[in-house]
Amino acid sequence: MKHRLKFTIKKLFRMALLLLGVSLTAFLLMDASPLDPLQTNIGQAALGTMSPEQIARLEAYWGVDAPATERYLGWLGDVLRGDFGLSLLYRRPVLEVIGQRVSGSQGLLVCAWILSGALGLALGVAAGASRGWWPDRLIRGYCLTVSSTPAFWLALLLLMVFAVWLKVLPIGLSVPIGGGQVTLLERLRHALLPGLTLSITGAANIALHTREKVIDVLDSDYILFARARGERHILRRHVLRNVALPAITLQFASIGELIGGSVLVEQVFSYPGLGQAAVAAGLGGDMPLLLGVTLITAAIVFGGNLAADLLYGVIDPRIRRGAARE
Repeated sequence: MKHRLKFTIKKLFRMALLLLGVSLTAFLLMDASPLDPLQTNIGQAALGTMSPEQIARLEAYWGVDAPATERYLGWLGDVLRGDFGLSLLYRRPVLEVIGQRVSGSQGLLVCAWILSGALGLALGVAAGASRGWWPDRLIRGYCLTVSSTPAFWLALLLLMVFAVWLKVLPIGLSVPIGGGQVTLLERLRHALLPGLTLSITGAANIALHTREKVIDVLDSDYILFARARGERHILRRHVLRNVALPAITLQFASIGELIGGSVLVEQVFSYPGLGQAAVAAGLGGDMPLLLGVTLITAAIVFGGNLAADLLYGVIDPRIRRGAARE
């Protein structure tokens, strides 16, 4: 228990350094952006009619009148005190905006994450167990096609087929237009196409990696010995156990891919989630909101990797002992 606590503290320290690097990189990229927040949000024509005093107040509000170093250190100091600042676009606290958008995205991302992992594992095991046969060729062809397909193009295709042609699913948004009482079934109908898009794209890479691992296990000497002994259920007793650790790695590593894919998918379906807020903040020059979204999403990704590392020791005691000796 002591060694596991030490391992966790070391990982958390590394995570803190990585979050610092991610926030600094995002700030520098945003600061180097050619977009002018004043022209983007107010317009050149409106700026031409303002007095120098009004423009100075707007520059102070958008933070373009202060040096980059001063702005970043001031933001970092506020974050360390738990204050992520005020969103310049929404005029609300950043954590409040992120919390509202996360509540809209979390169900979509969690369902897509679970479905893509289960589908990818099942397809990978099926392809590896039937290597060289038609199921293997069919699954490989599907995975390679989907892996090379942009997420936004797949989203547009599903939108065209199910929402425009067949008219069986809504064309966008997370709830029906008009407000009122929204049922759980209506929310699920609106989240089905975005979730399906993320699941299809996420399952392909997991399936291809799982297939290779299954083939390696089936070609090993102990599987040959098990077959010589006449053992049954080799796939369940031996293959799935050895595929478990790589499957956990791929599953938690896919969190970053899902979050990245959700940015484009939410834009296509006009789904008011965290990805859409990040796009609006980037295009609108909302530095506090963009840095807040970047920091939160990076923490989620790093937290997923930490959870995978901790689960390794639960599944395989050899890894737990190796981590304790570090």
